[in-house]
Amino acid sequence: MKDDLRAETIRISGHGGDQIKAYLAQPVDGGSFPGVLVIHHMPGWDESTKEITRRFAANGYIGICPSLHHREGPDASPDDAAAAARAKGGVPDERFLADAAGAIAHVRSLPTSNGKVGVIGYCSGGRQSFLAACTLDVNAAVDCYGAFVIGSPPENMGLKFTPVIDRARDMRCPLLGLFGAEDKYPTVEEVGQIEAELKRLGKTHEFHVFDGAGHAFFSPDRPSYRQAAATEGWKLIFEWFGRYLA
Repeated sequence: MKDDLRAETIRISGHGGDQIKAYLAQPVDGGSFPGVLVIHHMPGWDESTKEITRRFAANGYIGICPSLHHREGPDASPDDAAAAARAKGGVPDERFLADAAGAIAHVRSLPTSNGKVGVIGYCSGGRQSFLAACTLDVNAAVDCYGAFVIGSPPENMGLKFTPVIDRARDMRCPLLGLFGAEDKYPTVEEVGQIEAELKRLGKTHEFHVFDGAGHAFFSPDRPSYRQAAATEGWKLIFEWFGRYLA
């Protein structure tokens, strides 16, 4: 663990050349570090996600988390911006991919970058992490209970997400998946279907399903938090990135 960090809100170039906010955290001591793109969950670019970004910096990574809801409310609270994004059906995939590509490019432009970048996402961000692994130039990916990789949202959710499992054939990096056995989005059955497709395609992956855990088991500020699953999950995450980003 590194005690000395620098964390700040910056602007990066995203979809269509838009200048969007991003949270950047990195070690301050000399060296060359891998990067991690942190994709926030459906509730938005909030303090808990920024804490995750700092956690990566404390463990020797350059963490960056772009505000995917920036256009819905650049100065709004995370709750309000997330509500506005959700009312539109969620963040469009192509907009997300361009924003993510801008964040990745920013990390690689830093003099302390070793050139390798991983991606991790939670909830809707898990689906987006899967999508990034299939589309962008990243070296490793982690999907934390990403819903609607396979299957579509129920109509009452109001989300316009479409399945992205058909893109798995283009997956460009190893994927770690962390899921809860009691989750409904995705269900254990859907996780099994995703894993079966990755096996069929010969993609490097590793999936873990935690008993007694549901959706958002990594979130310590929510009732869904499960300490044992989260602790083991973090261990697996750092082992995964340590293997592919060093």
